[in-house]
Amino acid sequence: MPIRSTGLLDSLAGGWLMMRRVRVVVHYLSMTSLQHAQLKPERDDLAIIQAEIPSPALNRFLYTAVGGAWYWMDRLNWRYSDWQRWLERPGAETWVAYHCGTPAGFYELQPKDDARTMNIAYFGLMPQCVGQGFGGVLLSHAVRRAWHGQPEQVTVNTCSLDHPHALANYQARGFRIDTETTETRYLPRRPPGPWPDADV
Repeated sequence: MPIRSTGLLDSLAGGWLMMRRVRVVVHYLSMTSLQHAQLKPERDDLAIIQAEIPSPALNRFLYTAVGGAWYWMDRLNWRYSDWQRWLERPGAETWVAYHCGTPAGFYELQPKDDARTMNIAYFGLMPQCVGQGFGGVLLSHAVRRAWHGQPEQVTVNTCSLDHPHALANYQARGFRIDTETTETRYLPRRPPGPWPDADV
């Protein structure tokens, strides 16, 4: 789920002359009961495993590999210590989906400050795994896990920069739109890709 752009844009896009102005629609969704969920069953060809030991290198890999095509840029300038603090927050979880032994996608759970809300902070599939029916299965797993600690609600957000089917997937699983905002952002003419700054 792409968030705001950062000062790293200059290095990614070769300066502000390469930027474009984009109108972005952001959707904030929530689910107030697991009974509202429409969940898909697990699949034998998709193993979803928790990364129990906080690993900044792992999460940065997942973040760039999944989000490189969708302008996930807010964490690209994070230092190792930033990742470590994020992953060591109480209640934070990372789950990785594997298909044929290869990472297929992931999601991160982060409780909000009031501890009554569990947020699906990031969710997505590897590009080669899109279109195989994994998205609904992985999101169903994320929803079940988010409710495991019995919060009052589960939240997630997405925007028009994300995968075209992202919003529909959230709604199909039982999330409802709470608010919708429109923002103007200045972005590079192309997404950062899975290897930011490598010019590939």
